[in-house]
Amino acid sequence: MGRDVEIRGDTIRLGQLLKLAGLAAGGGEAKSLLSDAGVWVNGEPESRRGRQLHPGDTVQVEFERIRIVAKH
Repeated sequence: MGRDVEIRGDTIRLGQLLKLAGLAAGGGEAKSLLSDAGVWVNGEPESRRGRQLHPGDTVQVEFERIRIVAKH
């Protein structure tokens, strides 16, 4: 099951999204998630905290699935 996370603007970095979604408390925790837990972006493994994400992208961390949507 997934949930939507709204972002302002056209892009957000993966590390910022992990914090915004409440999956990481800070940058260090986001980095740890990327190396240990396995993060998937649009169905492909991702390890770059600075990866640019756009509305419509999906991020999977363990059992949590997030879809990025534009804030209106």
